[in-house]
Amino acid sequence: MIDKILVEKLKSNFSEAFLLIKANKFRTFLTALGIIFGVAAVITMLAIGNGAEKEILSQLELVGVNNIVVTPIEDKENPDSASEDDETEKEEAKKFSKGLDILDAQSVIDNIPSIKTVSPEIIMNTYVINNGKQNAVKLIGVTSNFFKTSNINIDKGKFFSEYQSTNALPVCIIGRKVEKKIFTGESAIGKYIKVKDVWLQVIGVIEEKLISDKAQENLGIRDLNQDVYIPIKTFLVRYKDRKVIVDNFNVRRNRGNGPKKRIPRGNYHQIDKLTVQVNNSNELKATAEVLSKMLKRRHNDVLDFEITIPIQLLKQQQKTKQIFNIVLSIIASISLLIGGIGIMNIMLASVLERTKEIGIIKAIGATQEDIILQFLSESILISLGGGIIGIFVGIIGAYVIEIFSGIETILSLNSILISFVIAVSIGLVFGILPAKSAANKRPIESLRSE
Repeated sequence: MIDKILVEKLKSNFSEAFLLIKANKFRTFLTALGIIFGVAAVITMLAIGNGAEKEILSQLELVGVNNIVVTPIEDKENPDSASEDDETEKEEAKKFSKGLDILDAQSVIDNIPSIKTVSPEIIMNTYVINNGKQNAVKLIGVTSNFFKTSNINIDKGKFFSEYQSTNALPVCIIGRKVEKKIFTGESAIGKYIKVKDVWLQVIGVIEEKLISDKAQENLGIRDLNQDVYIPIKTFLVRYKDRKVIVDNFNVRRNRGNGPKKRIPRGNYHQIDKLTVQVNNSNELKATAEVLSKMLKRRHNDVLDFEITIPIQLLKQQQKTKQIFNIVLSIIASISLLIGGIGIMNIMLASVLERTKEIGIIKAIGATQEDIILQFLSESILISLGGGIIGIFVGIIGAYVIEIFSGIETILSLNSILISFVIAVSIGLVFGILPAKSAANKRPIESLRSE
């Protein structure tokens, strides 16, 4: 019986509150603006945060959690820098480096105990021909370890066998985009493609990887879906081995009697990338330092390579995104605070406007609880309406940001529920003071006031 009376009271109060809000639409809308923008900001912030988290995790999967990447530095020194005398030539000869090569990769795995595996890569921009169609691709010479360190799975077919890798057989594994372009509507497994001047048999197709342009730019990640992978020995035997082709003399003399000039060697490195996987992530920094010293010693104290730890770059990106989300959270909180203050102000003004009405209903038997419920119902409805509008604005805002800025946003039911709860809470908290102010008015004073 008591519950039924309470339900009737709430129903009556909310009905009265709705009529009052309807009678003052414009004022109510202005009051709810803070709630609208605050809730919209909360939803947008959480959507951006979810998108950033997904992007970080996907990038982490691509670069590997415990990976260190070694890349060569090409010799692009100005060719017009002349050698002054024979002593200069001798000094240059002392600093001669053989470049990053497969022997470095083997030495690293043999001598550094904290390393789990290494994966050398040779990269060449070329083209593939099939049925008269020519498409640009990257030809990548790899070992079987590449697919493990890069978290790449085979969608169709199989990985390179030990026999194929050891004997430099003309086989390849291709990306999904290569298969779609060349073998439209059919499987590529077992078929042949002509990459530059060599026919290769397709033995596998990798799972499609979603790689954003930002990830490719910031982390140096290729679009793996457009690559053609062959055993590294196949690359060296059937395509190019820069260790053999590139002139090993660092200092050359010009023909004739002219001044001696240093000729840059260009890309004299046998491999273009070396991925080193460490056993434990807490050993990354120490291993990178040891790796740097070891390679420098092997390269005759010439620093012609660069070492990066992708996970550190990702952590920096994550930190930047977190700072952005914190700033957005502060803005959302300020908007909600302003919205709550707006509701409190309008409700206090409403109390002053309705002083006589409060006196009459108290005179005919309304209790303080009735007055509090009446004013709280009005403030909750205002914040609830603002919250619902804010939810739609936030959802639209998240999609607009994704379309125009390229930032991935992911909406979740939790963010909408959190926004809904925040909106109701704002109306409840900031409506208490005006409601108590109205309830504490004495009937006689209220009836006398004009």
